Amino acid sequence: MSTKNHAKYERTLVIIKPDGIQRSLIGEVIRRYERAGLKLVGIKMVVPTQEMVEAHYTLDPEWKRKTGEKNLQAYKDKGLKPPHEDPIKQSDMILMKLKKYFASGPIIAMVWQGAHAVSIVRKITGGTEPLNSDVGTIRGDYVIDSYNLADDDMRAVRNIVHASGNVTEANMEIDYWFKKEELVDYRLLVDAMLYDQSIEGILE
Repeated sequence: MSTKNHAKYERTLVIIKPDGIQRSLIGEVIRRYERAGLKLVGIKMVVPTQEMVEAHYTLDPEWKRKTGEKNLQAYKDKGLKPPHEDPIKQSDMILMKLKKYFASGPIIAMVWQGAHAVSIVRKITGGTEPLNSDVGTIRGDYVIDSYNLADDDMRAVRNIVHASGNVTEANMEIDYWFKKEELVDYRLLVDAMLYDQSIEGILE
C-alpha cells in the first residue's frame, strides 16, 4: 500500500548556479543525482534578481545569525581575524556577495525526490568549500575554489550547486521556487527496484 508519508516521497531543492551553467556541467550534475536513484520532479531555468536571491536565503529568519556565527567560527578556527565580530554584519557581507553571484546569469532550479533525498543530494554535492570537498563529489571533482581565495577576491565562493540543508529548509525553498502545479507526480520503472516490497515481473 502506498502512502505519501513514505520516505521515498522526500524532496529537496537543488540549484545549478551561474558558474555551473557557464561551465556546461548541467548534464553532469543531473546525471550524478539520477544515478543515485533520485527522481527529478521539477525543473526550470530562471534569471533571478538580487531581491529573489535575498528572499531565498532569508526564508529562515535565523539564517543571518546562524550563517554569521558559523562563518566567524571558521575564521577563528583558521587563526584569522574576521572582517566583523557581529554575526549579522558578517552575514550581510556574505549575502551581498551571494546576491551578486546568483544574479549574474541564468540558474536552473530543480526538485529531486527519493528516500533521504536531502542527505543523498548533499553527500553527492560535497561540502560548501570546494577545496575541502571529497573527491567523487560534484564540488570536489569540478571546482578548485576556496573560502580564502573568494575572500581575497571579495566574492562568493563558486561551488556550482546549491542544495537544501535539511527537510524543513527544503520544503520552504521548494515552495519559494515552484508552484504546486510545476511539480509532477509520476512513476519510474526503477522505483520498483528501489522501493517495492517484492520484485516481480522481471522474468518472462
